[in-house]
Amino acid sequence: MVDITLPEPGPNDVIVKVQTTGVCHTDLAYRDGDIEDAFPFLLGHESAGIVETIGENVTHVEVGDFVVLNWRAVCGECRACRKGDVKNCFNTHNASARITLDDGTELTPALGIGSFAEKTLVHEKQCTKVNPEEDPAAAGLLGCGIMAGLGAAVNTGDIQLGESVAVFGLGGVGLAAVAGAKLAGASTIIAVDLDQRKCDAAIERFGATHAVCSKGKSEDEVIDAVRELTDGFGPDVTIDAVGIQPTWRQAFYSRDLAGRMVMVGVPNQTDHVDVPAIDLYGHGGSIKPAWYGDCLPERDFPTYVDLHMQGRFPLGEFVSERIGIGDIEDAFAKMKRGDVLRSVVEF
Repeated sequence: MVDITLPEPGPNDVIVKVQTTGVCHTDLAYRDGDIEDAFPFLLGHESAGIVETIGENVTHVEVGDFVVLNWRAVCGECRACRKGDVKNCFNTHNASARITLDDGTELTPALGIGSFAEKTLVHEKQCTKVNPEEDPAAAGLLGCGIMAGLGAAVNTGDIQLGESVAVFGLGGVGLAAVAGAKLAGASTIIAVDLDQRKCDAAIERFGATHAVCSKGKSEDEVIDAVRELTDGFGPDVTIDAVGIQPTWRQAFYSRDLAGRMVMVGVPNQTDHVDVPAIDLYGHGGSIKPAWYGDCLPERDFPTYVDLHMQGRFPLGEFVSERIGIGDIEDAFAKMKRGDVLRSVVEF
C-alpha cells in the first residue's frame, strides 16, 4: 500500500471518491504485461463512486452525483464519431493529468481510470450517472466486464427473438453474455466451460437452457455437442468469451452456416488463431470483435441498472465477494482458480 498524489482537476476533469471497484481480468493482464508495458500502473477500472470535485468547465456531472466510471468517453470529433459510429470512438476522453506517486512518478491508469484507490481523477465524460439507489458493488461492474459480455450478446451479436446462442467460457464476461442472450429473447442458450460448477450456474442463475462441460472433450466433441443441441445445424450466434485459440475455434466451427460469431475475450499479445482460409470463406456469416460490448455508457449503464432494480437482469449475481483494498492479490488468485465471478473492493 502506497500514498498517491492527485493533481488539481483540469477544466474538464473530475475527482471521484471511489466506493467500489471490481477486480477484473483486464487488471491482471495489465499487471502481467499482457496489454502494454507502461509500468507503473494504477490498476482498477470497474468502479462506482461519488463526484467530489469538478473542474471549472464541467457541465456533465455535479458534485454529489453517483456515477459509474467508463472508458468510452466519446470525443465527438474523431473520424468514427464524425461518421456516426460513436461506439468505436478512436479518441476517448481521459483526465488531463496523471496521478503520481509521492516522488512524482506518473502512474498509467488502467483503461484510463485507475481506481484501486480511495479517489481517482477522470474526465467528466468518463462519469455516467445512474440511479443512486443501486448497490455500488453491482453498478460498478458495468464499467467493464459485465457490460462487455452483455453487449457482446445484445449489441455486437444482435441476438434476435427466438435465435439460438452458444457462449464459450463462463467467467464474468461469458455469464454476462448468457444473461444478455436471455434478455434479448434467445430460445436456446448453450453455455460451454471446462468447469461443471460454472455450467450449473449458467443454467441455475443466468438463463442458459443447456450446458456442455468441455473438460476431457476434444474440439470436435465440443463442437458436435453444441450442434446436436440445435438440430445439427449449429447456433445462430456464438460468442468466444475467452480469447484463446481453442475457444475461438469451437465458436467458429460450431455456428450455423452464415451464422454470426462474436469475439469478446481479450487475447494476449502472442496469441494466434489458425483457421484454413477455405473454412473462413466457406462458413460465411460474420466474425465480429466486441470492444466493450459495443456499448454506449450514457445509454446502456442507466438502462441495465434500472433493469437490475426491476428484477429483470441479474447484475447483483456477479458480485461473488466484497473485499478490502489489501485483498486484491488474493482476489487475482481466486480469479485464476475460477472460484469467483467478481471480487469487489469496497472502500
